[in-house]
Amino acid sequence: MLKLGNIELKSRLIVGTGKYHDFQQMQAALAASGAEMVTVAVRRVSLDRTKESLLDYIDPKKYILLPNTAGCYTKEDAVRVARLGRAAGLSNLVKLEVIGDEKTLMPDTVVLLEATKELVKEGFIVMPYTNDDPIMAKRLEDAGAACVMPLAAPIGSGQGILNRLNIELLIESVKIPVIVDAGVGTASDAAVAMELGADGVLMNTAIAGAKDPVKMAEAMKLAVRAGRLAYEAGRIQKKRYANASSPQEGVVAAIE
Repeated sequence: MLKLGNIELKSRLIVGTGKYHDFQQMQAALAASGAEMVTVAVRRVSLDRTKESLLDYIDPKKYILLPNTAGCYTKEDAVRVARLGRAAGLSNLVKLEVIGDEKTLMPDTVVLLEATKELVKEGFIVMPYTNDDPIMAKRLEDAGAACVMPLAAPIGSGQGILNRLNIELLIESVKIPVIVDAGVGTASDAAVAMELGADGVLMNTAIAGAKDPVKMAEAMKLAVRAGRLAYEAGRIQKKRYANASSPQEGVVAAIE
């Protein structure tokens, strides 16, 4: 069970709602993913419910909405967008993004920490998108973040887990959930993230950008489950040389 504030999720996969061919494809992919939480960009969705919006295609009885502050480059802008999402009735959850560089889309963690503190004071359940720095993760935890969401690789790059050691160190450094966000390209990447001990994975492009988003969504669902099971089971120790699968002790010598 993944716990975020007062919310409990059976699925450890969180999915985005952008970049799909159409709303119907998005609906099918969400269903195939088995996700219970979906993220929506407040700045990129029409909050005017008299007009067609992707919100019309997300059943609030099936999914918990996670508004995000995608496209924000300042604390003031991110806080304003978070407030706008809550005022529109989306949620008091917020996936907090404060981007520091337009080319790499890397987070500005100094400003992110300031925005986290402010939104926590206002009663938001803050889920900050951050880098792979264990020290910053600890500071976000101390600031009241409900989880930390380190990138595995640049947003939308599909490069997989580039920073395996840092992700492991980050997981060890905090007590709140760690949800790997950004950079996943295929199912094996999601499985690796979970095997490292991550509590969940968030993705959008890896599913929406696949040749068959619905099949990829199902693959990601299975990968997250398999990776978590493998982590809980505990992998065998890596060894330099071979080790026979069948024990040699007690083997009766062959009759010559």
